[in-house]
Amino acid sequence: MAEADIQDHETEGEEVELIQLARANDVLPLEIHLLPVALRPFFPGQAVPLMMKAEHWAPTMKAVADTEHKILGIVLVDSETSEEATTQHFHQVGTAARVHRIHQQDGHLQVLVECLQRFRISDWINKKSPFRARVAYLPEPTVAADSDVKAYAMAIINTIKELLPLNPLYVEELRVFLDRFGPDDPSHLADFAVSLTTSSKEQLQEVLEILPLLPRMEKVLVLLNNELELARAQQKIRSSVEEKMHKQQREFFLREQLKAIQKELGIAKDDRTAEIDRFKSRIEKLHLTEQAHKRVDEELEKLSILETGSPEYSVTRNYLDWITLLPWGKHSTDKLDLKRARRVLDRDHYGLEDVKERILEFLAVGIHKGEIAGSIILLVGPPGVGKTSIGRSIADALGRQFYRFSVGGIRDEAEVKGHRRTYIGAMPGKFLQAMKDAGTANPVIMLDEIDKIGASFQGDPASALLEVLDPEQNTDFLDHYLDLRFDLSKVLFVCTANQLDSIPGPLLDRMEIIKLSGYIAEEKLQIARKYLLPRQIDRAGLGKQALKLNTKTLRALIEGYARDAGVRQLEKQLGKIVRKVAVRMLEGEETPIQVTETDLKDYLGSLVFRDERKLSGPGVVTGLAWTAMGGATLSIEAARTHSFNRGFKLTGQLGDVMKESAEIAYGYLMSHAKEFGADPGFFEKSFIHVHVPAGATPKDGPSAGITITSALLSLARDEPVRRIAMTGEITLTGEVFPVGGIREKLIAARRAGIKEIILPEDNQGDFDEVPEHIRKGLTVHFASRYEDVLPLLFKQADAPSAR
Repeated sequence: MAEADIQDHETEGEEVELIQLARANDVLPLEIHLLPVALRPFFPGQAVPLMMKAEHWAPTMKAVADTEHKILGIVLVDSETSEEATTQHFHQVGTAARVHRIHQQDGHLQVLVECLQRFRISDWINKKSPFRARVAYLPEPTVAADSDVKAYAMAIINTIKELLPLNPLYVEELRVFLDRFGPDDPSHLADFAVSLTTSSKEQLQEVLEILPLLPRMEKVLVLLNNELELARAQQKIRSSVEEKMHKQQREFFLREQLKAIQKELGIAKDDRTAEIDRFKSRIEKLHLTEQAHKRVDEELEKLSILETGSPEYSVTRNYLDWITLLPWGKHSTDKLDLKRARRVLDRDHYGLEDVKERILEFLAVGIHKGEIAGSIILLVGPPGVGKTSIGRSIADALGRQFYRFSVGGIRDEAEVKGHRRTYIGAMPGKFLQAMKDAGTANPVIMLDEIDKIGASFQGDPASALLEVLDPEQNTDFLDHYLDLRFDLSKVLFVCTANQLDSIPGPLLDRMEIIKLSGYIAEEKLQIARKYLLPRQIDRAGLGKQALKLNTKTLRALIEGYARDAGVRQLEKQLGKIVRKVAVRMLEGEETPIQVTETDLKDYLGSLVFRDERKLSGPGVVTGLAWTAMGGATLSIEAARTHSFNRGFKLTGQLGDVMKESAEIAYGYLMSHAKEFGADPGFFEKSFIHVHVPAGATPKDGPSAGITITSALLSLARDEPVRRIAMTGEITLTGEVFPVGGIREKLIAARRAGIKEIILPEDNQGDFDEVPEHIRKGLTVHFASRYEDVLPLLFKQADAPSAR
């Protein structure tokens, strides 16, 4: 027997032979060093190679090497790694092993040990590394001629036999075991069998701690059967994967052989030739320009000499694919029938007569010319009034293809004009993509939300649109990717926007503007009855007679839950009612289900809109405002807060223009107070506070000028104003200037139940263009100076004639 000390880390590559022969009847020491292991425990009868870090365990192994018996206790610990283990982490039962060989290399110790016998830790001698303890050995149970033990031993052997074909590594381990023990040694057989499994370390430790033979073999057989099922599942998965791979390889070789045979017989072509022929067959059906023909010939020649695996081949093929898929010279035949166009517009939309007339006038000019030339129409209006659906109806009326995309939020001009081919993944812009998808050179292309187009360091898409939307330039539209001139002059562009302020002037100048105002309650009522409710019932899969909503209920729904300018909110509320009706039908309620005005709260919750408070008294006047959601009424309040000093204060989240209008009104009225029947000294000693509810809503614009003037005059005279609404800009000399959004403001006044309105004289033309059904029942006065407004304000005044 050779013995040697383990040197420190400097003895790299040295190997120490400690014990060459182990005897079963060796007397084992009662005090031994312990080595913690974190992965799994070891069993008696195993010869195990261990790998450990020299910096941590060299002192332990040196201490073992210095002993005569060379015995080491191997114990499982609960810590993540053996280096972190403390005495609290050690299990009580471990395995005594004799160290045969120690080899140090690259900062690690390679140790070969032979596991001998179980032991239990009795007492700790050294609780820090190197760990040392007193132990009590647990002898193997004596084997009796027990039929149960034999039966379990045979079951374990048979299970091992089934495992051998599934995992060849088990064969070598079994051979090592049979060299040392016989199959008639059930204790070592059980330990050997459980060591073959991939069970958890807790399960293996449980087996190690079971001394009685029969319970141990029962536990081992369960774990061994689990391992067998796992091995079978792995084998099944492996076989399935290999079968698929063999099938794919076989099909690949057969296809390659088929291609070779077809090529030899002249009945098939390679991929490159097939693609070139496909491009040429496409080109024959197109009317390419001379420039495009020349470019295509150059690219085809390049494609024929490139290797199919090269990146340039893919770029060239994609480029030719795009060129040959564009509708060069392909035009659909327009349906130039004005009566049909009117029927389509009336079928798809209720009301909007002025808009329909504008569209029909536009189509009539095209019919006289024999073609609808490329034009740009801009539909402006609040959300939900039908701008997008009108564009679709125009395409339907003309019999053209329709393509829609939103330009809202686009910040890169490459979205419009494409990426240059030098970039990986380059593509044409949206317009050429639209032409490809439409399949004709004269589709109707809708650009949604053009007022929300952005700009960034990547470019200005609005400026890029100037070329597209200019009839003088888009005959030769140049896309960066295609790098060829393409004719967009036959395209009918329909743009939509909620407001004009954010659209650049040069872009707006190229468009034919058609304004869509909001719907009044009567129009919403008809739209709900004819379009929205039937559509929601159809989407829910209910029968036509499943739900009944009378006119009174619909009117209450519109006034209480859907006062927006469009009908989008109205459709949402109707959809909510239909869904609740569907639930009630499934619960067994009889149809038709009648929804009344009083039922709306159960279906839709509390009212979203309540009647506007009719504020009255001195200093309170109703104004009319325009918003992106349509028209609105504003009650402007003026109050005298104190008389300690002169002053003027504005609240209500007003913009700069509205603040200036208020200051102009204050200054004008101070200089003309006596003429208008107010005390000239009132403003000299009063602090005036003007507020525009609601305070959380931003407001701006000059149209509240005469309204603020009237509120201040009412306060100064301490006299309330009649129920009348007004709008108009005022100047320091008392002139009343025109304002915008007349139609929307008239709709807002009707919605609020106000029948008498004051408008600037210069807006009389705008008023005349408002549809008759909106003007009906309204008394409108026109004012060119504030002196024209004064007689209309107070009850004792005799109002002049009105329209």
